[in-house]
Amino acid sequence: MARTASPVGPAKPLDPGTEQIQADPAVADLLGVLRRHLAMDVAFLGRLDEQCLLLQVFDGDPAAFGLAPGSTVRRHAALYPTALAHDAPIVIPDTQADRRTAQAPIVQGLGIGSYAAALVYDNDDEVYGLVGCLGRQPRPHLRPRDGQFVDLLAAFLRDAVIDLRRVWESRSHLSRIISDLIDDGGPQIVFQPVVSLADGSIAGVEALSRFPDSHRDPEGWFKVAAQVGLGTELELAAIRHALTALPGLPPSVALSLNAAPATIASGLLGLLRSFGACDRVIVEITEHEYFSTDPVVMRDIQALRSLGTRIAVDDTGTGYAGLEQLIQLRPEIVKLDYLITHLMDVDPARRAVAAAIVSVAREIGGQVIAEGIESTAELRTATEIGIGFGQGYLLGRPARTLRAACSPTPGLFRPDPAPAPAR
Repeated sequence: MARTASPVGPAKPLDPGTEQIQADPAVADLLGVLRRHLAMDVAFLGRLDEQCLLLQVFDGDPAAFGLAPGSTVRRHAALYPTALAHDAPIVIPDTQADRRTAQAPIVQGLGIGSYAAALVYDNDDEVYGLVGCLGRQPRPHLRPRDGQFVDLLAAFLRDAVIDLRRVWESRSHLSRIISDLIDDGGPQIVFQPVVSLADGSIAGVEALSRFPDSHRDPEGWFKVAAQVGLGTELELAAIRHALTALPGLPPSVALSLNAAPATIASGLLGLLRSFGACDRVIVEITEHEYFSTDPVVMRDIQALRSLGTRIAVDDTGTGYAGLEQLIQLRPEIVKLDYLITHLMDVDPARRAVAAAIVSVAREIGGQVIAEGIESTAELRTATEIGIGFGQGYLLGRPARTLRAACSPTPGLFRPDPAPAPAR
């Protein structure tokens, strides 16, 4: 998460609704002009409210100061009150030598050696926020007249802050909605069966999130949650909700849970342990970031495996990254993406890719689940090339109850009739 600059040292977590504010690229370009003109390390634009300065856009390396888009600085701890005292911009070439800032805790806490800032107004001539620059070291070349350049740039930002305000209000609204959803126990959970293609028995159910009364699909909800810093929390809430169904699940049926690498590294192991569920679940890793290079994620994946959890990877076959993760992770379960499964009965290329994935899975000791089986021809092809398990509307739609999800679809797996006796 982004961090709040403390007057005395380490930053504390910020309300996730304030993270990752997006702006017109022109804003960042203007900040770049300012930073280079003043020869400083970071330029910023922030929005002021009654409590703090919310830092929205940067140019340079804000991490060098322990900052990120969405960080806040409390009013009483900040350097900017001196800028608010009058309309003129402020330029401080050496924060340690200037009596206004020498004792400011934030100077020590963030390591600020030089500072320049000016107020930004909106089109109603109301103060929107602050634009400025930070330097790690003193900048003796700075002169009071450099403040006029900061002020000039602040005037150019007048129109841009209207869009920033609109984005901020939208993100704040979405953050409140998602926070309320998490507080209410997370999204609704439905269960889609995973079927053995050998005999039609139910081998598992995948827990899927549903968000009622919304035009967004589930993936869209999790994307928005990630944008306001609540993606992991929302995903953990969905997993927690799904795990409450475990007592009603037949012992022979596994529960498949979707988790991004960040969720795996943010307490998933402890959550599964609290439900006594490690050996009853499959953790399906979503998102195709290069998590195999993240030691924390890989450590927790191995810890899950040591407790009996099986690991699955999804969307296999749709890109180089997915294949690389398959080789690096060697999951127990490989999920063949719908884009490959769909029409593979009539498309030799899709069929060839599916067969290759089956071969790779066999070599690493894994099993394959074909997603998106929607026709008997696709089902037949999946069986012919050696895919052991399937998912899709033909085999079973997502159901609100485990009982419905664990009821095999009749008629699909009838045994072949015995040949007629010879006459």
